[in-house]
Amino acid sequence: MEIEMRQVKSDQLKPKPEDESKLGFGDIVTDHMFLMDYETGKGWIDPRIVPYGPFEIDPAAMAIHYGQEIFEGLKAYRGKDGGIFLFRSKENFKRFNRSAARVCMPEVDIDLAITAMKKLILLDKEWVPCTEGTSLYIRPAMLATEPHLGVRPANSYLFFIIIGPVGAYYKEGLNPIKIYVEDKYIRAALGGTGEAKTAGNYAASLLAAEEAKEKGFTQVLWLDAVERKYIEEVGTMNMVFVIEDEVITAPLTGSILPGITRDSALHLVRDWGLKVAERSLPIDDVIEAAKTGRLKEAFGTGTAAVISPVGQITYKGEDHIVANGKMGELSQRLYNEIVGIQYGEKEDPYGWREKIL
Repeated sequence: MEIEMRQVKSDQLKPKPEDESKLGFGDIVTDHMFLMDYETGKGWIDPRIVPYGPFEIDPAAMAIHYGQEIFEGLKAYRGKDGGIFLFRSKENFKRFNRSAARVCMPEVDIDLAITAMKKLILLDKEWVPCTEGTSLYIRPAMLATEPHLGVRPANSYLFFIIIGPVGAYYKEGLNPIKIYVEDKYIRAALGGTGEAKTAGNYAASLLAAEEAKEKGFTQVLWLDAVERKYIEEVGTMNMVFVIEDEVITAPLTGSILPGITRDSALHLVRDWGLKVAERSLPIDDVIEAAKTGRLKEAFGTGTAAVISPVGQITYKGEDHIVANGKMGELSQRLYNEIVGIQYGEKEDPYGWREKIL
């Protein structure tokens, strides 16, 4: 399908941020967005890039009432040579389609979606920031638009992509964060939608996250829904622990998100010859390892922060300092390698990087 282009008039373009060091995360969007509609019996129709603006949606739209909404998150990076790079973008759209299938939504044509995303980025290329640590955040999403009050899959959907310049996700930047181990609430259970990037999962996490924030913590570390025993993930990241010489992360059994950065980090760690385990890890083992000095590092992996070191884990009222409250050696090495590939500063033996400008 041909993508229609409707550009903002030059005298109506938004002012761009003057100080990229103060970008923050998620508050600024560019001048344009991509839209495409779906109707049962017709499939995907009317792909278009249009001026950014509000949607008109029926109050009875099924996404509002029954939660058929999914999204993704990826970035574009400005290299030192002025080029613009994508990182494993096809994997994000593959995951998008897996999320769609889980909540009975239509899959998108990945090639068309990526083409549309590139056209949108290149149209608004002046918004891709240049300052170190900044990037262009890309948010593909889909929601059910059919007006109908009754529980069933909808017959019409809107797929869209919006983009905007961002800085560090956490105010701490690369400084270690404090995480609170949640043993009261749950995020997702086996057989549920935990492995899908769907809005309901994030709504379920908000109360625990707010309570943790009030106590001075950056994030919540979730445990399994049945026994409240095994490590799962942090609200915005997969978690990795280094106990003695073993790098351990939770397995992809259906209740946690299969992170693209998680997968990239595991590829690198294995290639570096380190011992890696994707296995269930009891929180009690982590705490015991922290007490005995065997917990060398803990860090999160995710698109927003890339690698986020953990300096403190609090469980059942006890604080446990990790890596002397500093960024560990492996955390730093992974961050440097992944970011170096993303910005075109390091060799890319995996074919993860794509230059689009």
